Amino acid sequence: MAVDRRKTLLFGAASAIRLCIFLGFPSLPDLLTGRVEISTPVTSFKRLQEGLFLYTHSLSPYDGGVFYQVGDQSGVDLRDINPLKAPLLLPLFTLIPPPTFTLFTNALYVLLDLLCANALMHIAETGESGSSRLFQSPRREVKWDSLAIGAGYLFNPFSIANCVGRPTSIFTNYAILEAIARAVDGKSMSSMLTLAFASYLGLYPTLLLPPLILLCYDRASQQQKQTVNAVPHMFFCLLCFLASGGMLMYASYLITGGSWQFVSSTYGVQLLLPDLTPNVGLWWYFFIEMFDSFREFFLGVFWLHLGSYVGGLSFRVRRQPLFVITSMLGIFAIFKPYPSISDISLYFAVLPLYRHVFPLMRYTFFAVAAILYATLLGPAFYHLWIYAGSGNANFFYAITLVWSLGLSIIVADSLYAVLRDEWEVERPEMKGKDIRRI
Repeated sequence: MAVDRRKTLLFGAASAIRLCIFLGFPSLPDLLTGRVEISTPVTSFKRLQEGLFLYTHSLSPYDGGVFYQVGDQSGVDLRDINPLKAPLLLPLFTLIPPPTFTLFTNALYVLLDLLCANALMHIAETGESGSSRLFQSPRREVKWDSLAIGAGYLFNPFSIANCVGRPTSIFTNYAILEAIARAVDGKSMSSMLTLAFASYLGLYPTLLLPPLILLCYDRASQQQKQTVNAVPHMFFCLLCFLASGGMLMYASYLITGGSWQFVSSTYGVQLLLPDLTPNVGLWWYFFIEMFDSFREFFLGVFWLHLGSYVGGLSFRVRRQPLFVITSMLGIFAIFKPYPSISDISLYFAVLPLYRHVFPLMRYTFFAVAAILYATLLGPAFYHLWIYAGSGNANFFYAITLVWSLGLSIIVADSLYAVLRDEWEVERPEMKGKDIRRI
C-alpha cells in the first residue's frame, strides 16, 4: 500500500508538537488537568487516577470523597453521588506499567488525537458534506481537501490543549468521529457499535442516534444503487445500538464485581448534576442559585431543551444528516451539563467540512471575536474569582455567557447558510439576492 507522504508529514509534525510539550514542559500537563476549561467532574484525568488507585487495590473506584473531589457539599454522603468514568477505562489504564505510566499515557493521548484526525480526513474524502443522497450543493467544489481538514484539527490550539490536559472526553470524541466515518462508508453495524461505545462513555452521544441512522440509510442506499427498505434498516440499526450498549453495560457489571453502582456514579451524575464545579457551560451557576424545591423541575427542563433539537433538525435538514450531526456537536458544546474545550475542538473539527457554505454566513466576525474574547479573558476572570479573591462567581459566569453566545451564533449562522444553500437550489433566481423578513 502506497504511503501518503503529506499525511505522514502532517501526523509526524502534530505528534512532535505534542511530545515536545509533554517532554519540554513536564509540569504543564498537571497544570492543564486542573483547569476547569479542560477538565470537568466527569472527564478529569486526576479523578481517573484516583479511581485506578482504588481499582488496583481491590477497592470500589466509586467509593471515597477524594475520587469525587466535590466542592462544598456539606451533609451529603459522597459515596452516594460519586461520578466517574465508565468502568471499561479502568482495566485499559491498568495495563500500563506503573513505572512508565506517564510516558505511555502521553503517547496514548497523542495516538488518539491522530486517530481522530484520520477519521475526520476519511469523512472529508467521501464528499458527503457537499453531495448527499438527497441533495447536491451547487457550491460543493468549494472545499478544503482532507489534509487541510486534518491539519485544522491537529494544529487547533484547543485540540492541543485538550490532548495535553488528558481528559477522558477524547475517547468519546474519537468514538463519535469513528461512528460517523463508518456511517459514511455505509457500515451500519460498526457505526452503531462505535456510537454505543461513545454513549457508554458520555451518555449525550445517544442524541446522535437519529441523524446517524439516517446517514447510514442514505449511504447504504447509494452503495446498493437502489432505495433500501427504510423500516427494517432503521430497526436493524436500533437493535445493533441497543445490543452493543447492553453488552458494554454487562461487561462493566462484571468488571465492578457484580455491582450496578457505576450506573448512578457515571450516568446519574450527568442526569442529576450533583457536582456544581464551575465549567464553561451554563448549568452550574443556574443550579447553584436554584432552590432545592425547583431543582428536579428545571433539571427536566434543561434536559428536554437539549434533547429537543435533534428531532427538529433531523426533520428540517433531512437531506443532509451529516450537517445535523455537526450542528448537534455544536449544541452539545453549549448546552450539555459538563462541557469543556474538548467539545468545541470536536465541533470546530467537523464544521470545516462545510467550507462551501461559509460565504453565506453573516456574523462570522462577531462570533469569532466573541470566542477569542472569552478565550483570553476566561482564565483571567477565573483567577480573579478563585485565587486573587477580587471577584466573584459572576465574573467567570459572565465570560462563559459570552463564550456560549459566540458558539450559538456560529451554530445558528451555519444552519442559516445550509438552509439558504438548499433554498437557492429550489429557487435559482434568488441566488445572490438579499432576503428580508416582511
